[in-house]
Amino acid sequence: MTTAQLQLNITKQDEINFARHETFHPRFGWLKKGFEQASKNPDVFFADDATVKLGVGKNMVRSIRYWCRAFKLLNQDDDTPTIFGEQLLGTDGWDAYLEDPGSLWLLHWKLIESPCLATAWKIVFDQFRASEFTSEELFYCLSDYCQSLRGKTADSSLRKDVNCILRMYVAQQNKKNTEDSLDCPFAELGLIHTAGVSHRYMFRVGYKPTLPPEVLVYTCLCHAAQRNTTARSIPIASLLYDSGSPGLIFKVTEKDICNAIEFVNRGFESLSLADAAGKIQLFFDEDPSELAEAILNNYYIKR
Repeated sequence: MTTAQLQLNITKQDEINFARHETFHPRFGWLKKGFEQASKNPDVFFADDATVKLGVGKNMVRSIRYWCRAFKLLNQDDDTPTIFGEQLLGTDGWDAYLEDPGSLWLLHWKLIESPCLATAWKIVFDQFRASEFTSEELFYCLSDYCQSLRGKTADSSLRKDVNCILRMYVAQQNKKNTEDSLDCPFAELGLIHTAGVSHRYMFRVGYKPTLPPEVLVYTCLCHAAQRNTTARSIPIASLLYDSGSPGLIFKVTEKDICNAIEFVNRGFESLSLADAAGKIQLFFDEDPSELAEAILNNYYIKR
């Protein structure tokens, strides 16, 4: 895949970087642990007893800090909790221990949403169009992008990102019972799976049973707000194929999005589907950002 085929859309808000995860994917409990300790002391990651407080090695401390920032749980400038972090993982948060699969989908969205600190993730999920691929093809995809930049990124950094993405989203087979082989919770999303042939993978496109309609509609409205804060409609096609759209980030279909909208419409009448000039569109009578927050908050209240 060439650079031109990538249809690159890295925004000015996004920070271009690779391999800042110290080769570690986010483990079970890491986000909660990092958020909780940073809430008590934003300087915890630099404290002499950081490894004790977080219960991990030095490299893992840096990795936890990176992931908490990348998922937008902590602010980039001072490691204090973000509003979203407090909403999700705070003392009275929606899902403080990430027990709801919907929270993992929400975090997956936040990871790639601008401003993005995980460049490789944004390219792979948002720009890479092949449905079946190898790790080498992902590597060359990232390499093509880096060649378009003025600076040069080491091949080793790109390969670390490719390996981390696959470990993060592909359920591991025949794992040894060691901490280093622990699955990442995001493997539960089923976004990437092995293709039945050694070293080949596929995006699983279509209905996602653990993706709540409310979370999907929330992301649709967030995408609409990013495109135009004053508009009160958006074509379903834009929600499927635009760069940064839920269709690409979640690998869902038009039917999935329309079904989710119709489901959420039962409780939010300001939301509707209609045909306009031969194109199905999502209509909303309120500010999309405010409506998105209301839908998400209502989802967690009803849990």
